Amino acid sequence: MGENVIKSEDYSLLKDLRVKIEGEEEGFTLCFWLYLLKPSTFPAILLNQVVVAGSAPFLALKDNKTIVLFPLFSSHKEVPDPRISTPWNEFPHASMEIEFPLQKWTHVGCKVSTEFLRLHIDGEIMAEQSLPSSFGKDDNSNCLKKINFAGNDVRGYVHNAKVLPLIFSVKDHYAKDPPLQLAIDNSSASEIEEDSDGVWSIVGGKASCRRIFSLDVILLNAFDQPINKEMEVVASLLYADNGGPVEKTNDAEAPLLTSYDGIEYASCDRPSKILHGRASFKLKISQLSSKCDNRLFRIRFEILKAVGFSFLEALSPPIRCISRNRNIRTSVIYKKSPAATQPLNGSQSFDDVSVELQKIAVHEAKPSSLSKRVRFDQEKISTVEQPEGECNSHPRNAIKAERIDVASLNGTHINFEEADNSPSDSESTGARNSSYKTMSTGGNSVPDSTIFKYCLGSMTERSSMLKEIAPSSSDEEILEFAKQVAIYSGCSHHSSQIMMAKQLIEEGRKTWNLISTNNNHVHWDSAVLGIEEQFMKISCCSTRSLKQQDFEILKKIAGCQDHLAQENFENLWYWLYPVALTLSREWINATWKSTSPKWIEGFITKEEAEYSLQGPRGLQQPGTFVLRFPTSRSWPHPDAGSLVITYVGGDYTLHHRLISVEFIYRQMELKQLHDLLLAEPELLRLGRTIRSQ
Repeated sequence: MGENVIKSEDYSLLKDLRVKIEGEEEGFTLCFWLYLLKPSTFPAILLNQVVVAGSAPFLALKDNKTIVLFPLFSSHKEVPDPRISTPWNEFPHASMEIEFPLQKWTHVGCKVSTEFLRLHIDGEIMAEQSLPSSFGKDDNSNCLKKINFAGNDVRGYVHNAKVLPLIFSVKDHYAKDPPLQLAIDNSSASEIEEDSDGVWSIVGGKASCRRIFSLDVILLNAFDQPINKEMEVVASLLYADNGGPVEKTNDAEAPLLTSYDGIEYASCDRPSKILHGRASFKLKISQLSSKCDNRLFRIRFEILKAVGFSFLEALSPPIRCISRNRNIRTSVIYKKSPAATQPLNGSQSFDDVSVELQKIAVHEAKPSSLSKRVRFDQEKISTVEQPEGECNSHPRNAIKAERIDVASLNGTHINFEEADNSPSDSESTGARNSSYKTMSTGGNSVPDSTIFKYCLGSMTERSSMLKEIAPSSSDEEILEFAKQVAIYSGCSHHSSQIMMAKQLIEEGRKTWNLISTNNNHVHWDSAVLGIEEQFMKISCCSTRSLKQQDFEILKKIAGCQDHLAQENFENLWYWLYPVALTLSREWINATWKSTSPKWIEGFITKEEAEYSLQGPRGLQQPGTFVLRFPTSRSWPHPDAGSLVITYVGGDYTLHHRLISVEFIYRQMELKQLHDLLLAEPELLRLGRTIRSQ
């Protein structure tokens, strides 16, 4: 267990940094960690060197956000004007070519001698410059004997600043004593919806309507490794526009509440402890945006004993707190056209789509949000017969689209479609056309109220409904229910989750009885053997077993420690079963089985995927990608079991794209997944996945 105190003396404001160097005639190495907030103006001096006439820049941030390291100036005549950047190019300097990251701990190493300048970022040499023999020839050696540095008035923090000999390894300093940072774990979010403008929507208000939403924050070091410090984190609700605290409701109730054992407390009164690097919150918002002039909120998480350090607090995205009534769209318009079936409502929009059948639908993946759905022309939902000789360890009822209309993208095989952020719990829902008033298949009728309740319910409510309905329903009744939900919601992705419900529940019950032997709890190490056996059976893959890192991800999804309860097992199973079902498909099974190259490394988090694509010198080359299963998508979420492509785009930023695996065109010759991926112009090469140890 690590030290449980964050010492304020280990961190200082950049403007308060003072460094003295004496007696280093040949040169010196200055190393420190820098957490830089956005400067108000560019260019900006980060670190000054004191000269006879006042000060001169030593380390500066140019207007393109690149770092510049200057030599030591022996007299005021040599000093460039810090107010303008153009004259800086007239002086010897070492300048990195990529942007310096803001609001992230970054290690800076400066090696300065009479002969050269060398700038290190995160332990790697990013810029180097030889000094002309004429520069400071008379006085430069004397300057090296006694130097004073001072931080400038730029918003930022410094950790572990050290003056070291010129021959000292910057990497050694980089690897030792990294700073800490608090972050939100988006993969842990539940009961949170994300709108098209990137704003979270959370159901709040009066006690009878508001919903509990869950969120974890993690304490990490600069290498994104969890740090075990048993400290307390407190959550508070702020206005997004000015950071001011949100007022209490008219009933004098705290705006943000924490739920413990079914009892609500003001969040400020009940901090959450960090255990194993993580603090978990179950929160409710009692104040509505509509009661506060439609202003947006944010949740701020901060460590109690380290208040005031920006890097030890985490802010959520903007939040729009709405009432439950706003999620139930009773006045929606259903418009039927011969080309598509689509709902029209105020919270969801669709891109125009062509009628060409060329692609597999792929859309943006965002935590706890629904992606924009493709529209269907003359869609037919039916049960797919399993071919002779194919893996038949379980019934495989799937949704088959007779025809799918999606926008074409320059003739490529996969259509990348940006996500809108339609609500994940209250999916886009439109009233049906009168032609669908009578819903029956073979005399089995599905009540409208049941379909509406499912479409408008949360993920928890949908799960409860399916667990109640599916076991006692016939395959025809489940098929009819899936078909009508697809029509009501305008999204056939729900259908596959409904169709798998009966088998998922039955297989889950058998697996739990097998591993628990009728006990309430089972030791994790004993349970994983049975879980792995069932996974390999359902995925139709006997040649590839799960690794220790895979089990660690499953353990986090289950939310357990050393012992697994039935509730934990269900959390795990609702994520794992759709994944195994996806891998059983012929077109992706070969991709999973492949070990050279290993197209799918295993179960990895979003953070691990992003880290894999960030080399020591920055992002890897555009087109580099890795595949993963999103840990935030569990049954009956319509995207459960889908794959995500995390890749470096042409704009040198990371993108996350969710592959919709439910629909393959009948006209299209069956291909392997990796063949389709490499046919995409944005995907050029498979990246190497780096997994957490």
